[in-house]
Amino acid sequence: MADLLHQIEIDAPAAKVYDALTTAAGLRGWWTGDSVATPEVGSIAEFGFGDRATRFRMRVDELVPGRRVVWSCLGEVEEWRGTRLVWEIVGEGNRCALKFKHADWRSTADWFAPCNTTWGHLMHYLKGYAEGARPGPFFSGKA
Repeated sequence: MADLLHQIEIDAPAAKVYDALTTAAGLRGWWTGDSVATPEVGSIAEFGFGDRATRFRMRVDELVPGRRVVWSCLGEVEEWRGTRLVWEIVGEGNRCALKFKHADWRSTADWFAPCNTTWGHLMHYLKGYAEGARPGPFFSGKA
């Protein structure tokens, strides 16, 4: 199994970053405008791309407020099925580090490298959103 790894420093409180990862409004602020999520363990979050031509469904497995978020991909995209997304937030006050892992890829072929590049871009969008510097998501959710 292979993992994608990213880390970024964010000039915002851990609680703001946690909300960006767990609420529909937060996820719409940096990832995709077509985000449906509830911050409850066991709930299913949905993310649409290209008018839902591509859709990802994630089960919320773990939530530790201000510290950790873990999802399992249930989705319709074969390469992502069975992978896990893990965010660790480390820091106090108005600054934190976000450590991200997209874990358990079965192969490093096909989508692995492009997803790594996209997650790198997304970390900067999340940073901008949490810091109040960048409005809008990386993906509109529309075609």
